[in-house]
Amino acid sequence: MNLSKINYSVNRKPLVLLLLLLSSSTYACDICGCFMGITPYFNRNNISVLYRYRSFNGYAGQSHSLFPNGGKFFIPARSQNAPITGHAGNPEDYELYRSLEVREKYFITNKLEINAILPYVANSERYNGYTSSISGVGDINVYAGYHLFRKLEDNFRQQLIAGAGIKVATGKNDFKNTEGIRYSSLMQAGTGSTDGFIYLNYMVGVGKFGASLNTSYKFNGTNNRNEGIANSTTSFLNIFYTQSIGKDIQVMPSAQFFYEYSAGETYNGTKTGEHIMNNLMGGVGVDIFYKNVALNAGIQKNIWEAETDHPMSAGKVYLGLTYNF
Repeated sequence: MNLSKINYSVNRKPLVLLLLLLSSSTYACDICGCFMGITPYFNRNNISVLYRYRSFNGYAGQSHSLFPNGGKFFIPARSQNAPITGHAGNPEDYELYRSLEVREKYFITNKLEINAILPYVANSERYNGYTSSISGVGDINVYAGYHLFRKLEDNFRQQLIAGAGIKVATGKNDFKNTEGIRYSSLMQAGTGSTDGFIYLNYMVGVGKFGASLNTSYKFNGTNNRNEGIANSTTSFLNIFYTQSIGKDIQVMPSAQFFYEYSAGETYNGTKTGEHIMNNLMGGVGVDIFYKNVALNAGIQKNIWEAETDHPMSAGKVYLGLTYNF
């Protein structure tokens, strides 16, 4: 791993260990905020690309498939009110949310970082025998993180980061089907609202083992149709192990746990009871570092979810590539 551009007044051994501590910046549920993914925090500027996929399907008492029959993992061509073909029986409804994001992080000082995310969104749904997909530029996110403290010792490292940000309503919010009927607010590329969020991230490492705990709270606004999402909270726990391969490669497998809660959609300031989020997911991930490049991948499936009358969360997948400079 290339350390030449990192300026710390510490010896290289604990520094190398610190680089392997992960910061999980997970702000709000995927469908009503933005998922920042898992990104290495080692005080270097970077640019990255992250692909996210999340699936909702089945109802209480039914099976929940991460990849439902007929659904596409990658961004599909846009279609509206297309009848289902090639599927026998009565396939279950689903909702799929995808995002391809370009992200950049820049350190203004050794402790203050500025981040920006530009997403391209593609959402699909199957309902009553028809499938529809929309795609377009989503809402831009800008946020800052301040590194409150960092402690580096040979066998013990810890770091605390506090941050806040804003989501700007840049995504299109009026996609309509072929009959001129507007899609539901969650299917849109953008929410149409300006939202804010705050977060804390604590990282600790002992030897080759480490953990990162991120907790956040999101303040959601309303759009010009008086639609919104209730304020939401999330927590993400990432437990990892570091393994070196030669001098330049670091491989980090991890166990991941993610909890989210939101009271769902609102209209005219009143909670509608639609799309309430109250679930716990768990899964595995791997992060591979080679010199200035990092590859991130992970998969999570539902462990528990409160009963709802909507398709339930089946899980999510992410793939990322980061270049540090």
